Amino acid sequence: MVVKRRYDSSRRQEQSRQTRRAILDAAARLFVDPGYAATPLTAVAAEAGVAVQTLYAIFGSKRQLLSRLVDVTLAGDDEPVALPDRPFVSEIRALADPRAKLTRYARHLVEVNTRQAQVMLALAAAATADPDAAEIWRKNVDERRRGMAMFAAELVGTGALRPDLDVEQVADILWLAQDVRNFDWLVRQRRWSPEQYQRWYVDTVSGATLAGPTSGPARPLATPDPWEDGQPRP
Repeated sequence: MVVKRRYDSSRRQEQSRQTRRAILDAAARLFVDPGYAATPLTAVAAEAGVAVQTLYAIFGSKRQLLSRLVDVTLAGDDEPVALPDRPFVSEIRALADPRAKLTRYARHLVEVNTRQAQVMLALAAAATADPDAAEIWRKNVDERRRGMAMFAAELVGTGALRPDLDVEQVADILWLAQDVRNFDWLVRQRRWSPEQYQRWYVDTVSGATLAGPTSGPARPLATPDPWEDGQPRP
């Protein structure tokens, strides 16, 4: 009598997830150093310990691998959960005080930038010369701007912001303050603690947007050129 082995789909799914994770981790290392342009997919496959055919079967192309790496690095996981449905967004919405909202978002920024800073800076560098990387960078810029517009509307809705600022202007301020290069410079290069960075973010955005007894024109943020055209400068 032949006994058929039960097909274990959960084990197969876990193996597939681990393979995807190994490839993404390898890409994260190699796209940072030696860089996206200098890294063939054969090198990523070798670093991940898989056949290059497996890499192609899962991601299809180098561009798709980079795009997925950016998405997973930003989200922190490979789950198909939209930004508005992420737990941190619900937590921000549940807070009534605008400064408390900014404080919660600053904590999220530290978590995200700790994961993403090197990958996003590598993407910015690659975007100066590679059309695929430039398209992914532009997509990321647009998505971040939409996210900041949502956050700006949330803050304006509290009624505590300066009356001379509209949602678009608040979104611009938020967009500048959350730029990954601020985190890179202050935390990774100048060795600020995450707590110092969070305080800087909250104090900077609060000072520029919240109404007060002596509220005046918005103070300029100490930040580099925001790459308004979506293309990083050399």
